[in-house]
Amino acid sequence: MNVLPIAEIKRRGMAAIEQALRNGPVHIVKRNRPVAVVLSEDNYRALCQPQSRLPGGMTALQWLAAQPTKGLRTKAQIDRRLRQDRAW
Repeated sequence: MNVLPIAEIKRRGMAAIEQALRNGPVHIVKRNRPVAVVLSEDNYRALCQPQSRLPGGMTALQWLAAQPTKGLRTKAQIDRRLRQDRAW
């Protein structure tokens, strides 16, 4: 992961960000916690493009909404399996 502490940005300014961007998106860290991600203009534009569609012309959300709402297992079966998994 490409990490840049906020202290380095304060010290070096935009030069620190530009240098880090050469290795991909930059995760900005303040007090050992992630606070932001800086993207190149190309990466940002790619994120803004319309999402590709799944086969059949559906978006992922449309495909998910079209899935059957009733599963093959009953609640009792699911609960039993969870108890078994948690008993390890």
